[in-house]
Amino acid sequence: MATTPPPDPVRALTKVTTPSPTHRVGATYRIQVRPGFDLAATAGLADYLADLGVSHLYSAPLLTAAPGSAHGYDVVDHRAVNPELGGEAGRRRLLRALRAAGLGLVVDIVPNHAGVAVPAANPAWWDVLRRGRESAYAGWFDIDWERGRLLLPVLADTPDALDDLKLADGELRYHEHRFPIADGTGDGTPRQVHDRQHYELVSWRRGDAELTYRRFFAVSDLAGLRVEDPEVFAATHAEILRWVAAGEVDGIRVDHPDGLRDPAGYLARLRAAAPDAWLVVEKILEYGEELPDWPVDGTTGYDALAAVGGLFVDPDAEADFTALDTRLVGRPTSWQDLTHDTKLAAATRLLAAELTRLAALAPEVEPAAARSALAELATAFAVYRGYPPEGARHLATARAEAGRRRPDLTGALDALTRRLRDPDDELAQRFPQFTGAVMAKGVEDTAFYRWSRFVALNEVGGSPAHFGVPPAEFHRFATARQVRWPASMTTLSTHDTKRSEDVRARLAVLSELPERWASLVGDWMARAPLPDPAFAHLLWQTAVGAWPIERERLHAYAEKAAREAAASTSWTDPDPAFERAMHALVDAMYDDAALNASIGDFAAEITPAGWSNSLGQKLVQLAMPGVPDTYQGTELWDNSLVDPDNRRPVDFAVRRHLLARLDAGWRPAVDASGAAKLLVVSRTLRLRRDRPELFTGYRPVPVRGRAARHAVAFDRGGPIAVATRLPLALARAGGWRDTTVSISVHSVTDMFTGRVYSGSDLLLHDLLSTYPVALLAPTDLVEAAA
Repeated sequence: MATTPPPDPVRALTKVTTPSPTHRVGATYRIQVRPGFDLAATAGLADYLADLGVSHLYSAPLLTAAPGSAHGYDVVDHRAVNPELGGEAGRRRLLRALRAAGLGLVVDIVPNHAGVAVPAANPAWWDVLRRGRESAYAGWFDIDWERGRLLLPVLADTPDALDDLKLADGELRYHEHRFPIADGTGDGTPRQVHDRQHYELVSWRRGDAELTYRRFFAVSDLAGLRVEDPEVFAATHAEILRWVAAGEVDGIRVDHPDGLRDPAGYLARLRAAAPDAWLVVEKILEYGEELPDWPVDGTTGYDALAAVGGLFVDPDAEADFTALDTRLVGRPTSWQDLTHDTKLAAATRLLAAELTRLAALAPEVEPAAARSALAELATAFAVYRGYPPEGARHLATARAEAGRRRPDLTGALDALTRRLRDPDDELAQRFPQFTGAVMAKGVEDTAFYRWSRFVALNEVGGSPAHFGVPPAEFHRFATARQVRWPASMTTLSTHDTKRSEDVRARLAVLSELPERWASLVGDWMARAPLPDPAFAHLLWQTAVGAWPIERERLHAYAEKAAREAAASTSWTDPDPAFERAMHALVDAMYDDAALNASIGDFAAEITPAGWSNSLGQKLVQLAMPGVPDTYQGTELWDNSLVDPDNRRPVDFAVRRHLLARLDAGWRPAVDASGAAKLLVVSRTLRLRRDRPELFTGYRPVPVRGRAARHAVAFDRGGPIAVATRLPLALARAGGWRDTTVSISVHSVTDMFTGRVYSGSDLLLHDLLSTYPVALLAPTDLVEAAA
């Protein structure tokens, strides 16, 4: 039974203490350091982040990026901090602020590629353009010199584009683009000078098919780096490793290791250079895939995101949403066939230049057959790329599937598969770089926008075909994680997520209302039709998940999503008629009074259940095994969409004010202020920070009673987390009634309400009467801390 809480319990239980400086990364807070919110602005958050309860600031890339870069993943100079962020002085200022607050720093690094959109900003690239293969930096970039000049896709797609070339200040100019001129080649007309260079300017349309350098996916402005070369590794990592050696960086996040030629070798070298650093990799694991035994602490958390988010989706709704999708689209959609088509298109169109380079490495196979067979093998790969020992199994599975779809390629497939089994073969070393790009562009950046059956599942690291995660499955995942990767990151939102955690939490409510949703969306689509019903369904779900959302934000999202889907329009060939209809649909959501009211009423109806899901998934993510990350701003409700929407400015003044009120004893309702989420975040993070020894195990906690399926509970070695799932179905079933959670401690205190509970079986209708979540800590430990 519950006892009367002591005076000011929240304040007593969560007094703010300044953590001691430590190398241990306990919890991170991600900041998108960028022009407009630079290192000085970030330094100003140190005291707030310490009060929130994190141990480390987790920063976007800090090295010099392309001029005006909003993200920092297009590094142009690895020798210095980006001057647009405040340079070295700004970094020193940030370090002083973090140290004063007892915080450490985790930095994001980008080993796979460098920014080349502005050649003059990248000294190494500029020198390669000027000197060609003789450049001291020629080995930095993955360039196929055997195919001739280095192709740069910057020209307009017109026959006379080169007529706009000019010579100025010893450079070749094309509108705003500047290029160097090789020594002794500057005499003559601009066209004559151009024809003597080590590079050739070509139409932007030729980029995907003909480029002679490896790119990041299909982004021609990002050229692949050869960090497998020790000299390139040393030059591109010297500054970061200097910070590590000086004790100024405690953790490193490695961007896109799948793009590297030898990820395992790279990570071994990085670990040797930073033996004590917390090291996590942005490795996207497919459903059921295990992280290789690399010398790292884990991933950046997309595997946890999928498991946690799936807890709040009702698996029983899968058949209803499949039927709805079939009815809206007019035919059944096979996820396997859809992704085969989108991956094959990525392999043969977006990544045609990379495919051509691979095929050239297999002269024993006729070129057209080699291209087709390699494309089919990459398309059939079930994961981003294979690693020993599982890589051989993935290759065998891909060979079987490719042969099933293309029996006419049997000879080519057999010849290529033999080559791909040899780890010393250059084809075998380059092919995995290709499969990762095919998966990313074909599935994450295309199929996720085409298959709109239930878009809450269409997330980085997720599997839209895997509908929901029952508690037993989650417990197996978390138990294994505690054993193998206890220091791996957990997250719910990042700069790469398609929708923020709170949008997905609200969309999860639809799984509890499949018939209601089918009726509503059918009515809306009849009122405001779109030629592409699959995309229309995605757009309606997204609008409801983020409502109310500013009109211009939804317009921007719709355009990006439709072009990524590449079904009715695309980036390379926009369809004006379709895009006009699409934007008209968005406008109708605001201008059609009846439609606007219907959307608003339904969004308001499901929002409280969405808030319950948000609090539940946040508690689970913060309390489960791993190092929890909080993406900027998400300690309050945050209804953001895909980048760049999720990089919008955050109002930290509001968050400071609300946190101060919480610390003064305020117990907020679960309402639009989002303060209840801030309560869950701050109290969970502070308990983890102040009592890390209590978060060293994992044990599912039994829930018994008629509503047991609506709760998930686990014990971390002292603290017990309890969260509500499927809240609407819970209400329809009559609430918690006799449902109990069994604990092994005689007396516990809820860190969110301050209420003290005694006994071994706690009634959930009592425990969760104020909030849909609870974090129970042994009362004797809480009293000692207070």
